[in-house]
Amino acid sequence: MKTFNVPVIYRSPLITAIKQKRKQQDKMKKDFSPTHLDFGPVKILLARHFGFCYGVENAIEIAFKTVEENEGKRIFLLSEMIHNPQVNQDLLSRGVQFIMDTQGKQLIPWDELHAEDIVIIPAFGTTLEIEGILKAKGIQPLQYNTTCPFVERVWNKAEQIAGKSYSVIVHGKPKHEETRATFSHSRLHTPTVVVKDMAEAVRLADYILGKKEPSQFYEEFKGQYSEGFNVEKDLQRVGVVNQTTMLASETQAIADFIKQSIKERYQLDDANIGDRFADTRDTLCYATNDNQSAVIGMLQEPADLAIVVGGYNSSNTSHLVELCEEHLPTFFISSADKIINKQEVLHYDFHRHEELHSLQFLPEKDTVTILLTSGASCPDAIVENVIEKILELHGIHDGITQISRSL
Repeated sequence: MKTFNVPVIYRSPLITAIKQKRKQQDKMKKDFSPTHLDFGPVKILLARHFGFCYGVENAIEIAFKTVEENEGKRIFLLSEMIHNPQVNQDLLSRGVQFIMDTQGKQLIPWDELHAEDIVIIPAFGTTLEIEGILKAKGIQPLQYNTTCPFVERVWNKAEQIAGKSYSVIVHGKPKHEETRATFSHSRLHTPTVVVKDMAEAVRLADYILGKKEPSQFYEEFKGQYSEGFNVEKDLQRVGVVNQTTMLASETQAIADFIKQSIKERYQLDDANIGDRFADTRDTLCYATNDNQSAVIGMLQEPADLAIVVGGYNSSNTSHLVELCEEHLPTFFISSADKIINKQEVLHYDFHRHEELHSLQFLPEKDTVTILLTSGASCPDAIVENVIEKILELHGIHDGITQISRSL
């Protein structure tokens, strides 16, 4: 796989050495057990896969190269390039300006942009409507495009099944930048509706099965369907694609549920279900699959707690938290600075969208075992900082050096 020129400040010699060793031992990526780091009074079980993915490294390389090669020019990002506060802050410190926030709220009016300005498309991609606005101003929207190839693959899959007269159901968070982009590209080719979770998929299936009046759909899914969507016609032949960072098991469950509903409505079986349900296969990216599988493998080991590191608005990171929360106390932090001492930690509750101050963090026992992972947009250097902070709290000041020497 291609390697990228990512700023050294995001790298970690320790994490790089661990990942390289695991890669050599498991070239086919079939072993999802964690890496054991034994420091005596504290043991850290590091997930098999975590951290920067292909799409994120690609975006970082393009963005920083654009800044370096265009000194003196105004450089804008449509919104956060990735969902990591440190990376976005680094870009802001280099003079890059964000046109919108992550919810699509305008921060800089379109009228303030000029043809000579540079606009970078973030890793999530963007809508065709925004591309049109930029073109109208004389800005070539795809000249500085960091859209993840795996996001573009979803767009291509939607277009492919649209060509066979299927409508598209997108499993994603309706307000997320990637889902907004996927919805925009898909609806150009075919009727499209977004469902954010299984509960919404169940409600959508009621319309497939004729259990609800079609007129109710337009209020129930307001803002989540394409213009001119005809409930009675456009749910007869469908395919499911997804925001690439969603929980893999949920996407599969939604696709299976919609498929079963289609079978029931039209009295189909496995031999002819393809007449009305498109085989999209999984449109999650490889990193999302690997990171979630690594967490599932990590959770097979006994531990006292889990720490997940990443941006609080990162979808893929929140799903790793979700997996861990089902099994043991889990702390979602954005950096080592959130760990105050052995008892206190600032961590994010993504269910309530607020940062909490907990007074029960590390248990008082002879040996504490911690599961540790991070999201696909989190620099490895931050993970190393978290390890170092935990070791310092246990009076271990050369643990990183010792482990690095043993690899």
